Amino acid sequence: MPFLLIILLCTLSISSCATAGSPVSTQTVSSPAVQDDHARALYLYSRARLATHESDYPTALTLLREAMELEPSSAFLQTAMGEIKLKIGQAQEALEYFNKAIQLDPEAREPYLMAGVLMASAGRDQEAVELLRKAVKLDPTKEDAYLQLVISLTRLFEYEEAVNTLKSLVKLKPDSVLAYYYLGRTYSQMKLYREAIGFYKKTLEIRPDFSQAAIDMAASYEALGDYPQAIEVYRSILDEDENRAVVLQRLIQLLIQQRRFDEALEYLEVAAQSGLGGQETLRKIGLIHIELEQYDQAIAVFTDLLQKDPAAHPIRLYLGIAYEEKGDLDRAYAEFEKIPQGSPAYLEAIGHIAFILQEKGETASAEKILKDAIAVDPRSIELYLYLASLYETVGKPEAALDLLKKENTRFADDPRLHFRLGVLMDKLGHKQESMAEMKQVLKLNPKDAQALNFLGYSYAELGENLDEALEYLKQAVEIRPNDGFILDSLGWVYFKMKNFDQAVRYLEEASRLADDDSTILEHLGDAYLARREYKEALKTYKRALEIDPDRKELSDKIRRIKGEHGER
Repeated sequence: MPFLLIILLCTLSISSCATAGSPVSTQTVSSPAVQDDHARALYLYSRARLATHESDYPTALTLLREAMELEPSSAFLQTAMGEIKLKIGQAQEALEYFNKAIQLDPEAREPYLMAGVLMASAGRDQEAVELLRKAVKLDPTKEDAYLQLVISLTRLFEYEEAVNTLKSLVKLKPDSVLAYYYLGRTYSQMKLYREAIGFYKKTLEIRPDFSQAAIDMAASYEALGDYPQAIEVYRSILDEDENRAVVLQRLIQLLIQQRRFDEALEYLEVAAQSGLGGQETLRKIGLIHIELEQYDQAIAVFTDLLQKDPAAHPIRLYLGIAYEEKGDLDRAYAEFEKIPQGSPAYLEAIGHIAFILQEKGETASAEKILKDAIAVDPRSIELYLYLASLYETVGKPEAALDLLKKENTRFADDPRLHFRLGVLMDKLGHKQESMAEMKQVLKLNPKDAQALNFLGYSYAELGENLDEALEYLKQAVEIRPNDGFILDSLGWVYFKMKNFDQAVRYLEEASRLADDDSTILEHLGDAYLARREYKEALKTYKRALEIDPDRKELSDKIRRIKGEHGER
């Protein structure tokens, strides 16, 4: 049920009818009998109102029926009856009473509003719009009909009328919190996020504690890619009890996406202490400890979780990975071995076991364990990919390629197979074949950011089809905006297109996100050099050489800048 509909159903109850006036008969009140009927109807309505407040709906209905027998032409009583029917979930009967009230008094605002609310809640927005427009026209001073009208208009994609309706309300009530809030919501739906943010800010100026407006404003910053600002907004409302869990979850997710793991860990600890998220929160804490290379802390977290639930095989897998990353291969092997066949974590555990055996120099044993697993489960592509990876690791890329080619028919519709074939073909110098495999990946999964990146970067390196490369990489960045390697590829395409300003823009961001990659730094140095920013180029090449001292081309570039431009 829409947010505003809940508000309306709470505020437009029978108790509010008293403010609209008493039940009035359409007859001329002249004789004592008529006057007595009117007084009696008013008395019965008052008692019905009290019964409603006490949630005694059967009594309220009985009293209203009596009142309606005395004044059958009262639109007011018909509306009151419809409201009670709505409260007890009899929507169709409620609508009949509202329609009868409209017939009895076409100038009564309340039944139009209530019928409009009902139509909107039933998804009949076109009918709702007609009723709500009439309610607004009958009394332009009340905001409830405006707001419900806007909700139905936006669901019908009638954004222009929705905006104009809300702006009319703002002129009428310049301090209407909900008018500004729904302007923000409407502009967000129109994907005009900057305009939306302006209205959310206005909402919060009037009512600083309106946390939902702040949450929606943060979401608009996210949509614009302004993640730092979104994070700051979430932080500013973190102490709001009403939305604390939602805000904390979103804040943590954003920090993880931005690879701000230390901060994410801080808030995950807060969530754990508050009892939010349960084991899922602790699982994330353990995984971030691994990401931060805090292996002992990760081991402690996962061990504690396994003591509570020894059958939690995915947690055991993470525990094994923590031992493996720490270098304790024996303990890692022992944990992976405990994961039984049939578990969702089993296939990955087998892959890790094979890797550990290979690391110990037991390549034949690693190959055997993977082949035995394939014999048991020949339909699992993961096992073939692990075996191909093993061949590649021990210097047999041709064997890896042959293995996967043999399974091309079996897994023809799996993009993972084609991606791995493409990588292997590229490694073996079959560039055109590798790109054909990556295009097959995109046929099966057009949103595969890695395949888009591969194709875009490959064309950039070849100096061919740069416009096509640019489109591939723009799509990849849209899917994974915080991937430093994809941003590097986009920057490199711009470099090849001689758009050095754009190249520097994206390569600087790429180097920030992946600051330990010498190739990205080299690309950035090349872009600086193209803009004749010799000091920046020299500094960047030096950083790259510190990371990878064996790269002679970096030494040559540094020496050239020093010799030709006198930089030190």
